[in-house]
Amino acid sequence: MASAGGFGRLSLLLALSLCSALSSTVRGEASRRFWIEDDAFWKDGAPFQIVGGDVHYFRIVPEYWKDRLLRAKALGLNTIQTYVPWNLHEPEPQSWEFKGFADIESYLRLAQELEMLVMLRVGPYICGEWDLGGFPPWLLTIEPAIKLRSSDSTYLSLVERWWRVLLPKVAPLLYENGGPIIMVQIENEFGSFGDDKNYLHYLVQLARRYLGNDIVLYTTDGGTTNTLRNGAILQDDVFAAVDFSTGDDPWPIFRLQKKYNLPGKSAPLSAEFYTGWLTHWGESIATTDASSTAKALKSILCRNGSAVLYMAHGGTNFGFYNGANTGQTEFEYKADLTSYDYDAPIKEHGDVHNPKYRALRRVIHECTGTPLHPLPADIERASYGLVKLQKVASFFDIFDKLCDPLKVAVSEQPLSMELTGQMFGFLLYVSEYQGKGPYSILSIPKVHDRAQVFVACSLDGVRNQRYAGVIERWSSKTLQIPTLNCSSNIRISILVENMGRVNYGPYIFDQKGILSTVEIDGVTLHHWRMYPLSFDLLDNIPKFQPIQQITDARASKVSIHGDSRNKLRDLSFYLNEEPEFYEGHFHIDSNSTIKDTFISFRGWNKGVAFVNNFNIGRFWPVMGPQCALYVPAPILRSGDNIVVVFELHGPNPERTINLVEDPDFTCGPNR
Repeated sequence: MASAGGFGRLSLLLALSLCSALSSTVRGEASRRFWIEDDAFWKDGAPFQIVGGDVHYFRIVPEYWKDRLLRAKALGLNTIQTYVPWNLHEPEPQSWEFKGFADIESYLRLAQELEMLVMLRVGPYICGEWDLGGFPPWLLTIEPAIKLRSSDSTYLSLVERWWRVLLPKVAPLLYENGGPIIMVQIENEFGSFGDDKNYLHYLVQLARRYLGNDIVLYTTDGGTTNTLRNGAILQDDVFAAVDFSTGDDPWPIFRLQKKYNLPGKSAPLSAEFYTGWLTHWGESIATTDASSTAKALKSILCRNGSAVLYMAHGGTNFGFYNGANTGQTEFEYKADLTSYDYDAPIKEHGDVHNPKYRALRRVIHECTGTPLHPLPADIERASYGLVKLQKVASFFDIFDKLCDPLKVAVSEQPLSMELTGQMFGFLLYVSEYQGKGPYSILSIPKVHDRAQVFVACSLDGVRNQRYAGVIERWSSKTLQIPTLNCSSNIRISILVENMGRVNYGPYIFDQKGILSTVEIDGVTLHHWRMYPLSFDLLDNIPKFQPIQQITDARASKVSIHGDSRNKLRDLSFYLNEEPEFYEGHFHIDSNSTIKDTFISFRGWNKGVAFVNNFNIGRFWPVMGPQCALYVPAPILRSGDNIVVVFELHGPNPERTINLVEDPDFTCGPNR
């Protein structure tokens, strides 16, 4: 329940609301307006409490947007918050994408149809555990190098070009124009990054140019003096919201928030109320207690504060869009999982039958008095059983079919992935050297993020590749390479995986690939050829007859040996030497039996999976904790369904995957 002080303040607001409504009626003015006054949010002449949640359109197949929004509404939310990732909408310079996953206008209109308001976080930086914090990676190719998140003139001109396309699409959907958008966020947690106020002022001016002066612009920063001082834009009448650890006493932080807003313009708002937390590969899955999370939310809502659940529904990092974090140095690298479940009340696959959803729903109803909306019908899941996969080809047999010959780059020194035009995925580096002695020592001081090394005699071409080992960003070790008995030079092939760009902190300018010289026994290698690999060309892999589905069996497990205590630093016990492609088929009888499922990769090593040419993400069960990848039903079809797996080290012994009903976060060295 609200405190006595809260009731008194609420009574005053209601009285002011009545006066405002009467005044509006007398003047005959339209009442559609959202603003901040008397340290409260107001909508259409009445005080308004934001009970929101982040639901990101780009982490959900569009066919499920409505379902997830309805589940958020049934939770008791009246507002949806979402980022807008620049890299999704401008994947190449001035190449604009606003269809499918990127159809933001349809998503916003759908929210309005469901009578939900929107808080829109337009960046240009978003963080969000999303590759490069939402920045397009081609920004990293500009010379001289631009300074991201700053008043760098080149950077600002590109932001302006982006917003010149985005914001006119947003403007008709503002609340005062009849749309659902009540607030637009500038940047994101900038106070934790820098103090370039000229940059923030410029963003405000640019937003006002396209959105007008009536929309409530806001920032979100950590609830400390330092972060608010650096990130708030009080002079421009931009509302400063806060975020803080769940369980912290919110009201001292809300009082601090008032110092960084204009008088009367500091409605208490936690713009990121954390319902869970992110998880990196190699960690245990992050979870938070339902009852303590609900208690923390109650301490805000029942005293008439506002909160936005981060996340209400996490979703999935499909494709190669997952982000990453670093520690004190850029080498302390940790990539995010494919799953962005976040331990949110609405699970990755939409499940709401869990203690956290029930506890938060109960608190929202108790504190706000809003009626409980009915839950939508559950989306059914199916176990399609074991599917036998067959090896299609070894990587070195077909890599040329996955590379456009016109895009092969030649350089004296290795180039970054971005400079070769390879923004995501994998790049193959090839050079030659003369072998001396029984072995050589390979050194790559800076590789982002993970390099598999192979050697062969040059005259053998792509045949007879010998696996030499892995060099990883987080270990940066040297490799001892056996000298081959060749009548020619030794050819060295280095397959580098971009595991996701850093999305937060000082090392966000995160180029990928080999970013240093490559040395053999202290001698720098020259004359490199770089092959960008495109999985869009998977159809070039030779076909074979469909593999019959196995129905009544359990997935096999394989024991992994090695020192599991060191996890990321010393995980080098991979089973196979060369990356390979596998393909399998499973049959669904009719449209009525197409249901969500998960593909379990227990017993496999590391790689990427595609279902009906859709990239469902990365798997890495030997590292964990995620064992299974989510496959939403809209990706499937009646009849034949095709799974293609790019395995970097080797399949499980039976070469099977298991299509199961439930997610599994119990893989890894210690599990």
